Amino acid sequence: MSRDSSLTNDELLQVATEAYLYLYPMVLMENTRRNATNVPRDTKPGRAPMGVINHVREYPELDFKAVVRPNFDTLYSSAWMDVSKEPWLFHIPAMPGRFFMLPLYDMWTDVFASPGSRTHGEGALTIALCEPEWRGTLPVGVQRIDVPTSTVWTIGRTETRGAADYETVRALQDEMWLRPLSSWQSDDFVIDDAVKPEWKVKMPPMVQTDTMEADVFFALAAELVATHKPHASDWGQVTRMARAGFVVGQPFDLTMQPEDVQEAFRAAPGLARKEIGRRFATLVPFVNGWSTILETMGTWGNSYLRRCMMAMFGLGANPPEESLYPNAMTDSAGQPLDGTAHYSVHFAADGLPPVGAFWSLTVYDHKGFPVPNEINRAALGDRDDLSFNDDGSLTLYVGPTPPADRPEGNWIPSPPQNFAMTLRLYLPQEQVMTGRWKPPITTRLS
Repeated sequence: MSRDSSLTNDELLQVATEAYLYLYPMVLMENTRRNATNVPRDTKPGRAPMGVINHVREYPELDFKAVVRPNFDTLYSSAWMDVSKEPWLFHIPAMPGRFFMLPLYDMWTDVFASPGSRTHGEGALTIALCEPEWRGTLPVGVQRIDVPTSTVWTIGRTETRGAADYETVRALQDEMWLRPLSSWQSDDFVIDDAVKPEWKVKMPPMVQTDTMEADVFFALAAELVATHKPHASDWGQVTRMARAGFVVGQPFDLTMQPEDVQEAFRAAPGLARKEIGRRFATLVPFVNGWSTILETMGTWGNSYLRRCMMAMFGLGANPPEESLYPNAMTDSAGQPLDGTAHYSVHFAADGLPPVGAFWSLTVYDHKGFPVPNEINRAALGDRDDLSFNDDGSLTLYVGPTPPADRPEGNWIPSPPQNFAMTLRLYLPQEQVMTGRWKPPITTRLS
């Protein structure tokens, strides 16, 4: 289909920019999948072939750089699955008294189901991931979940109460299994772990996606969207893209398009980033210096700009009912957090994070990575031995040296330059979801 001649050049540019924002999360997901699965079995934590659970067995070291904003609260169990040929079964053991979640992502980055302690409770569960058209018989007791796209990603998180808890959590991880329906009673099935040389790229998936030439980006997007169909509510966006010549289900060779279409689609990546920068403050509300997205998190609907922004910020957002991660790069006065200064992070007695599971505060450098320090500490939370003030309030301290005349157990060392903080709230309660609870006040002390 050729471009609609009734579109003005400005309209064409707008549609091309919308197309980039709409398609970016799926292209990033595919690059992430290739990076994570293009390895033989028994590879280092964080990577495994399709159809294999990859368990992270301990908290990351403070020089960890594989992903931004790693957490120090849970151990991950991740996997990529292709259910186009048959259903795949995922077994979760019973986890009494322990938070667990297994968010399931389609290729558009939407969470379409989230088994775990919040949803199915503490008992064991076996789920079958099936294409909607699949007709067959599942084993007794297995719960069917239909998938929006044939490729599915999951990042399971198991509550971990410090290094002393590793042995218990590892035993729970070992009870998890992932198998195709045809071999669901044993591990006797073939895994394709042949490494594809053309997929080997020496850069993180986000950098790879961000630096793609427009013709490569949109060609891959066309290939992906032909396999992983748009959601039903995307009809308007799909129709607008078709008017610019990008038709779902058809290849898209930008070099073969009219010159004005080529110019528009090549300009789209830069314009999309400018649009995100321009709209950031309205998309992400700030309270006391903390930014929190409550609406549409994890299930984006037609909020394509917000979906793209969150994919860029940190792929794999959870539904807010499971967890929320307020982020701060400034103090409560709006000034950037300076690693050479000292700060207090103060929770009023009636302002401690209201959660059904647990909470933590983690400090990162300005790029989102933890930084090694003399006490090997990047996070504190309600499972630590914290010292409360006489009035029941809680003050945590962040700075280059321990706070004078303050409990050192409440201190997180700061990186030497500008830094950022992330609050993690697991099973946030109603007052968080409605915005009635306010994040803590961060005050510069020196």
